[in-house]
Amino acid sequence: MTEQDTVMPATVPFDFRGYRAVVAGGSKGIGRAIALAFASAGATVSVCARGEAALNAVRHDIASHGVTAHTNSCDLADGAAIENYIREAAETLGGIDVLVNNASGYGFEDTDEAWLAGFNVDLMAAVRTSRHAMPHLKASGRGSILHMSSIAAFHPGVRGPAYAAVKAALSQYTTSQALSLSVDRIRVNAIAPGSIEFPEGLWDRRKTEAPELYQRTMAKIPFGRFGKPEEIAHAALFLASPFAGWITGQTLCVDGGQLLTG
Repeated sequence: MTEQDTVMPATVPFDFRGYRAVVAGGSKGIGRAIALAFASAGATVSVCARGEAALNAVRHDIASHGVTAHTNSCDLADGAAIENYIREAAETLGGIDVLVNNASGYGFEDTDEAWLAGFNVDLMAAVRTSRHAMPHLKASGRGSILHMSSIAAFHPGVRGPAYAAVKAALSQYTTSQALSLSVDRIRVNAIAPGSIEFPEGLWDRRKTEAPELYQRTMAKIPFGRFGKPEEIAHAALFLASPFAGWITGQTLCVDGGQLLTG
């Protein structure tokens, strides 16, 4: 690892003491890194996901920063479960200032099941969490919503047509939602990560399951490596912070230049 590859601590320029952050889909990978970054910057944090063991682990790690940690098992394809989770998270944290929608159905196949998984989890979960969090975000006075899109939304590809299409829809929803919520001074932005590698994640698995694809993908990234979840978390902290107070309706690519190569 070179000096340029080192991930700087997320806490340096940001102070989220007094903030209440909710991360929908935050027990591992990018979501977990975002939850821990907010906690390290002083925010109280709630996380939902489906796996109890991973939720227990991330709750412990959030609490280790000396902040309130709340977790709950939630199937983000289930509208009723989302409503219950957001209500419980808001009650535990005392409100919601930041909502992060990170979950994905990973609909990579061109099948009805894959399309529906992406629609229900990547898109409709973001719609539903926003809807139920809205009273709390309006009351906050500094409300911010972050959606997790993908660089796949910006170009055609033969792999994952359902995933790319639903992420493009999420980026479009970001702009419309930002416009409609501007009257309430709620900012809405999205992050489009490039290829991110973390233990037991997609690219970690492909390193052994599809090594040629792994190497071919890395070769297309100008920075010469896969991204780290913490690098997406740093962008999330910035976009949710007062430093980004006049930024809304944007999708920020965080990809080491990957999108530049097509």
